[in-house]
This record gives sequence, C-alpha cells and structure tokens, in this order.
Amino acid sequence: MSSERIAQQIRFIIEVDKLKEIFRQTVCTQSRRAENDAEHSWHLCLAVIVLAEHANVPDLDVLRVLKMVILHDLVEIDAGDTFAYDTARMAGQHEREAVAADRIFGLLPEGQSSEFRALWDEFEERKTAESKFASAIDRFQPMLLNCLTEGSAWKRHGVTADRVLARNAHVAEGSVALWEYASAMIAEAVKAGHIAPGP
Repeated sequence: MSSERIAQQIRFIIEVDKLKEIFRQTVCTQSRRAENDAEHSWHLCLAVIVLAEHANVPDLDVLRVLKMVILHDLVEIDAGDTFAYDTARMAGQHEREAVAADRIFGLLPEGQSSEFRALWDEFEERKTAESKFASAIDRFQPMLLNCLTEGSAWKRHGVTADRVLARNAHVAEGSVALWEYASAMIAEAVKAGHIAPGP
C-alpha cells in the first residue's frame, strides 16, 4: 500500500514539472522574457508570506493560502494559460480548468486528491478569507510585473487602465491595503505613459 501511494505521489510530482513549460503574458523584470507558471507560483508564495500582515482578516491561515496559490495554476498544464483580458478565451475557462483539475489531482492517492481538489475549488469560489487573500495576491503580482516592465503585456494587447482596475477590483476583498497600493501603482503607470487611461 505505501509503495503504491508513494509511486502515485511521484507520478504527480513528475507530471506537474510540466508547469515550467507553460508561459504567461507577463514578463520577467530583468530579462523581459515570458514568465512561466512555475515562476509565477513561486513568486505568489513568497508574496503571501511577505504580505500576509496586510490581509483584511487577522489570523489568516497562511499555510492554507500557500497551498492554494501553489496548486491553483496546475490546471494550466492541460488548459493552458488564459490571458486575463482575452474575453473570447475566458469563455469556458472554468470548465476547461475543472476537467484538468479532475485529471491532474486525480493522479494523487485518494485523500490527497480530494484535499487538493477542494483547495482548488476554494480558490475558484473566493468565499473564504484565505481564498480572497490568495486571489488578491494572484491578481496583484501580474499588475506589479506589468508596472515594472513599462506595461509590457498591457501595451502588447492594447489593455487600458480602466480595464485593469475593473478586472482586479476584487483584490480589495482580500486586502484593502494591497488594492490601494495597486490603484496608486496603476495611476503612476498612466502618468508615465506605460498604459493608456481608457475611454
């Protein structure tokens, strides 16, 4: 039983190495190459432990938040990365990702499989304090990278500041402080000409 359990866990670990090959629209601040999903996940985890004190809810279960942010993008191994402002591709995104979650988390032994899938669902539903903060960090990080790269992905796709603010407003549900910081950051990007304000 234990040898089969560890074999399943190792198969999962091997499978999720594919996350390193899923590239995002945001770029790294130094090389300006596309960030991959594994790098994004690592950066989110680091941001969680650094910024947890700014969550709206005190005594946040930081380990639960870390589990959500490290797991939630694994579905992109099958479903691919969907750019936040690609409205056509966003249609059916949740359904594609749910099928991927079934397959990828289904590689694990039964208890872990259901635990990881439940964490993925919790992140998606954004109802708990932990999932709201996890989502806030997930939305904040790409905005930060775009601001640090002169609006690289935003310019490439013609995204305006009003769309960025509308798309990411729920950051405030997890952290009002981070939303205030992000809003000021976007205002500075508009002033610098790195993103158009919108109509």
